[in-house]
Amino acid sequence: MTTSIGSGSPRTVIVTGGSRGLGAGIVQSFLDSGDRVATCSRSETQAVKEWETNPDYAGRFLFRAADIADREQSTQFVQAVIDEWGAIDVLVNNAGVARDGILALFTDEDSDTVIDLNLKATIHLTRQVVRNMLAHRSGRIVNISSIVGLTGYRGLTVYGATKAALDGFTRALARELGSRKITVNSVAPGYLKTEMSHGLDEAQLDQIVRRTPAGRLGDPDDIARAIQFLVDERNDWLTGQVLVVDGGLTC
Repeated sequence: MTTSIGSGSPRTVIVTGGSRGLGAGIVQSFLDSGDRVATCSRSETQAVKEWETNPDYAGRFLFRAADIADREQSTQFVQAVIDEWGAIDVLVNNAGVARDGILALFTDEDSDTVIDLNLKATIHLTRQVVRNMLAHRSGRIVNISSIVGLTGYRGLTVYGATKAALDGFTRALARELGSRKITVNSVAPGYLKTEMSHGLDEAQLDQIVRRTPAGRLGDPDDIARAIQFLVDERNDWLTGQVLVVDGGLTC
C-alpha cells in the first residue's frame, strides 16, 4: 500500500525509540490522528503490547525490536516498514541516549554510546528513509534535538554536541531535499516529565519550573503537537528550522 503527503489518506510514519517516554507520546499522537505508525526499540514495553492488541490500531501499528545503532538492524527495520506499507511519509528521529558526567571523567565507551545512537544511527536510518521519500517526491522529517544543544549544560557536553550536530544536519538536509517537496526540521524540547528530568532531584526540578515562564515542566503532548504542526501537509514552506518547545525557558 502506498500513500503520500497530501493524498488525503492515512500517512505512514516512522518514530524511532517510540516504546516509552517522549517517543511513546509521539506514537500515540499519530495513532490518534488515524495514521499508520511503525516504531522500534531494543525491547518491547507495556505500551507496545497495548498498541499491538488494541483493535482500533489493527493494521496501523508495527513494532520491531531493533537497536538502530546497529546498521544492519536499522536497515532491516526500514525495509520492514516499506514491505508492509510502501511509501514512508513522515520520519521522526526520536531515539537518543544521554550520559551524565563532566568531560574530564567521561569514558570513551560512554562517548561512543551517545554519538553512535544520537548522531550516527540517526544519519544512517534517515538515509534509508530519504531514498524512499525521493522515490515518491514527498515527505516530512523531524529530528528531536534539545535545548541542551542550543545553550549547553554542565555535565552534558557529549550529549549537547550530538544534539547541536542534529540541528546542523537538519539545516543541510533541508537544502538538499527542499526541491523534492521534502521538509526537514528540528524540535528542541525543554525539560519534560520523562527522561529529560531523569537524575534531577525535587529541588532542581522546582528551580527549573520557577525559571520557566510557562510555570511547569513539559509533557510529551506538548512536543507531539509541535511535531504534528511541522508535518502538516500545508507546511511545505517551513523547512530547515529548529523549533524550541521549552515553555520559554531559553527565551
